[in-house]
Amino acid sequence: MTNSEIITGYFPNISECQKRQFEALGELYAEWNSRINVVSRKDLEHLYTRHILHSLAIAKVCQFEAGAKVVDIGCGGGFPSVPLAIMFPEVEFVGVDSIGKKIRVVEGITQGADIKNLRAVNCRAEQLGEKFDYVVSRAVTEMARFMPWAMHLLRRGCRGTLANGVLYLKGGELAEELAATRLKWDIYDISTMFDDEFFTTKKVVYTPYK
Repeated sequence: MTNSEIITGYFPNISECQKRQFEALGELYAEWNSRINVVSRKDLEHLYTRHILHSLAIAKVCQFEAGAKVVDIGCGGGFPSVPLAIMFPEVEFVGVDSIGKKIRVVEGITQGADIKNLRAVNCRAEQLGEKFDYVVSRAVTEMARFMPWAMHLLRRGCRGTLANGVLYLKGGELAEELAATRLKWDIYDISTMFDDEFFTTKKVVYTPYK
């Protein structure tokens, strides 16, 4: 199975352009990771499952409308924003991280894969002077700390198959952590979407903007 087939097995309707972009990510991340470490060496050989496909679990939960604005808080090397920007080429993505070298990786990846709809910004989330329809992120910090950063960036509405809100990739036992936020959450088990055992404890956690 080729790298792009890992994606097309679950998303068979993507275009030839999207297939080429996904295929390009393997070499691009290998090249950039040799300079700036954003993916562990052990995980790099599982890039398409543990990083790209994992990011795309959000696309299984919510389909963003054309013209929607999505921000990835603590984007690191571009997960989940890089795979999602390829999956939704008519959606505007912004990747935010306070560490400049990680933003350089995202800029290099987007240029190399010819991704036109993702902008990388080196700042803290609370410094962004924009509003978004959705906030996405992957295990940046505990939920109670994360939510104030996310909520002040959101605007009311419904620019996808779910109401505007937060879509957070998390793993493990979440009941106590989610209870501390005093918000209502919907939890989607990624193991029901993708077959690999890596996803056994992985989830997409969603809460709408109130």
